[in-house]
Amino acid sequence: MQVEHHDLLSEFPEFADAISALKEGNAHFGRLYATYHRLTGKVENLEEHDMPVADFTLEDMKKQRVKLKDELYHILLAYRAGQQAAK
Repeated sequence: MQVEHHDLLSEFPEFADAISALKEGNAHFGRLYATYHRLTGKVENLEEHDMPVADFTLEDMKKQRVKLKDELYHILLAYRAGQQAAK
């Protein structure tokens, strides 16, 4: 089965510098990033190895991942706005 990868850098390549800076300098972002990364790994592993899991479980994991990605994206946007305002 072809698995689509959803790591944050692939999802938001235009925010590579911001992701790196926030992972190191923002504890909240760092925790969210780590949770997103772990959850993405679990989902991709289940899909790649075609492991038996209830559809509800997999869909719930994907919904959690989307929620985390949305929250991370908003933090990235705020960071970028703050960087532009500082110039």
